[in-house]
Amino acid sequence: MPLHPQAQALRDRRASARTAPLYSLTVAEARAADLADIRAAAGTPEPVAAVEEHRLPGPGGELALRLYRPEPPADGRPSPVLLYLFGGGWTLGSPDTSDAICRALTNAVGCATASVGYRLAPEHPFPAAVRDCAAAARWLAAHAEGLGLDAGRLAVAGDSAGGNLAAVLALITRDEGGPALRHQLLVYPNTDARADTPSLREHDDPALFNRRSVAWYWGHYLADPADGAHPHASPLRAASLAGLPPATVITAEYDPLRDEGEQYAEALRAAGVPVELRRWAGMPHGFFAMTGTLDGAAEAQAYAAARLREALA
Repeated sequence: MPLHPQAQALRDRRASARTAPLYSLTVAEARAADLADIRAAAGTPEPVAAVEEHRLPGPGGELALRLYRPEPPADGRPSPVLLYLFGGGWTLGSPDTSDAICRALTNAVGCATASVGYRLAPEHPFPAAVRDCAAAARWLAAHAEGLGLDAGRLAVAGDSAGGNLAAVLALITRDEGGPALRHQLLVYPNTDARADTPSLREHDDPALFNRRSVAWYWGHYLADPADGAHPHASPLRAASLAGLPPATVITAEYDPLRDEGEQYAEALRAAGVPVELRRWAGMPHGFFAMTGTLDGAAEAQAYAAARLREALA
């Protein structure tokens, strides 16, 4: 179908304003512009019962972790927990980037949601972000009891590069002794640094996230292009996907990452992993965060929350 009218209007406003693509800016400029754009499109963030700021040891130094708490469960049980990994091409972003998403999922799922400030490229290229996210998952599991969380009901999620990191974290926890994950929610994830798919070749509109955006991010993340063959950079290249936690994969029709996200869902299914894949017609990359602008974003978040509620019940 054509680009959704709401998404088309957003694209046209960007074109009329001659908004510079992020890949044409310096990294510092792109980080500021990305956060401003996300906040503008996300609408008013929902209140949650509490928000806590924690510090934890990481492989490259101390890491910040923000914990969003839901209203206490009526049955008095510890809350299930979701580790949400923000997007931004491993180059942009912070827990502020995914603030509105984390608040919405906390309320809709009834889980505590954690967001970790993993290190960014190009200052800290692959695998720094991977190692930080793994450290955060292990810290949450180890400290769950003291935090009033249920380590036995832990899931991971992320969008774009955060979806890549969530998929990689599922591989790491399978291969390196946990913590066990109940579910992985992957929202238009990067899955292959060497992808050459129809969706990647077709989407080149400078007013939208496009194939040049993808190349710019990978170029910052991989200090050595050969690292792109590693499954912790490109989970689609893992030798086996068997034994991974059940997955939900969300893709967008007008997204250069569409095909590799859907290929990953099919590869999971072929490996015997329960997976549900949904493509949002007429939507561009990044739509999941745009609940103040696109009706499809609210629909996708509601769908994601329902999948997580079921997984964490």
